[in-house]
Amino acid sequence: MTDLVRYQMLINGEWVDAEDGKSFASVNPATQQAWADIPEATANDVDRAVKTAHQAFLEGPWAACTATERGKYLRRLADLLAEKSEELGRTESVDTGKMLKETRWQAKYIAEFFHYYAGCADKIHGETLPIDKPDMLTFTSREPLGVVAAVVPWNSQLFLVAVKIGPALAAGNTVVLKASEHASAAMLEFGRLIEAAGFPPGVVNIVTGHGDPCGKALTSHPLVQRISFTGGPGAAKHVLYNSAENFAEVSLELGGKSPFIVFEDANIESAVNGSIAGIFGATGQSCVAGSRLYLQEKIADAFLERMVGLAGQIRIGDPLAEETQMGPLCTQGQMDCIEREVAFALEEGGKLLCGGKRPADRNDGLFYEPTIIECQSQNQRIVDTELFGPVLSVQRFKDEAEVIRLANDTKHGLAAGIFTTDSARSMRVAKAVRAGIVWVNTYRVVSPIAEFGGFKGSGYGRESGFQAMYDYTRPKTVWVNTSSEPMANPFVMR
Repeated sequence: MTDLVRYQMLINGEWVDAEDGKSFASVNPATQQAWADIPEATANDVDRAVKTAHQAFLEGPWAACTATERGKYLRRLADLLAEKSEELGRTESVDTGKMLKETRWQAKYIAEFFHYYAGCADKIHGETLPIDKPDMLTFTSREPLGVVAAVVPWNSQLFLVAVKIGPALAAGNTVVLKASEHASAAMLEFGRLIEAAGFPPGVVNIVTGHGDPCGKALTSHPLVQRISFTGGPGAAKHVLYNSAENFAEVSLELGGKSPFIVFEDANIESAVNGSIAGIFGATGQSCVAGSRLYLQEKIADAFLERMVGLAGQIRIGDPLAEETQMGPLCTQGQMDCIEREVAFALEEGGKLLCGGKRPADRNDGLFYEPTIIECQSQNQRIVDTELFGPVLSVQRFKDEAEVIRLANDTKHGLAAGIFTTDSARSMRVAKAVRAGIVWVNTYRVVSPIAEFGGFKGSGYGRESGFQAMYDYTRPKTVWVNTSSEPMANPFVMR
């Protein structure tokens, strides 16, 4: 591995290898060539990281920081993130296959999340209670939890790090961050910014490795007080099982199969563009991908003709090239799953409108064509299977009641899109659809001010927004007896 870029983990302010020296290769999905060497953390490495974070929480500069001082650390981090967005974006693109023009923009915008939480740091407060007892002053305060385990996937890692550790640090917690084994490099580069921003040792630690032992040791560690997990439902079940060892608070964001609903009165150009962005943006590798398209019958043919034409013009290629519009899938596992599920969808009677295969002129990476399949039945497996790729299932509907039923007929519930010029209808449908995020006449819009999260099998808990600050704290109630009289004899009842 002498030709690979060699990375180390960040533990207690030091860059270290795995205890036993083991590592694994990270593969560039555009070339399918190994390019980086990543430490494979042992359970002992994780234990050291958590204990270091716990010590930093209890003692030292971070424990003594005021809330305003914590905000200053986050502002420095935000400024560095914006300054280094090009380099971070390039690393992420090489490691994940996401387009550079997207990753560098995202890195720069994510600085706003850290600025937001920097401003929130000294806005957390308790309240004085109008208690029903005489001579009692009773008030609440909010205190940080302790060590937070933040587990992020590869696909939107910088964004998810921001919405997890931003409020966690602003509230005074310390963090152990586990990067995805599929693409760890950008997280480790992010660790250099943590160091440059001057955070005291142990406040933020970054470990890399697989679910077992790294993820298991982290999420079951007795000193971990909160687990913020984003990933698949299979891994989430292990996280919940592991949390029985420490009774940590848990929040889960587990992806989705989001309905994208277009009514006959919608602005068709806007809706087509929104659907293209919703499913083919980031090569469909987004938890909120609008992967279930529902079209009202009257406009379905014209809509699909326009959309198929645009899908066929999408430029697939090197994610570092400015002209590229869609890059590769990140992992071979995704490719295998997509090819299997598309084949099965066609066997079940789905009609292939475009795509459905690897590009003929691209045999050097994990590329797959933008694919649209019209489904005859809601019961086809592809309709409720998250593929995490550029594959769209399409169905037609007659009226509002039918499409609400179809949209809610899923085990998922993360996001939904509604396109209509009828404002009353948009409000009715937004209320009726069981999803944690609903976009009306737009799609895939985020902000540090707005919280997000799912219903049903898409998880629970919310990230982003001011409320997240309270999720990383715990209330304490203080009773103060203001009377100068001694307490009454407890055995004399009056």
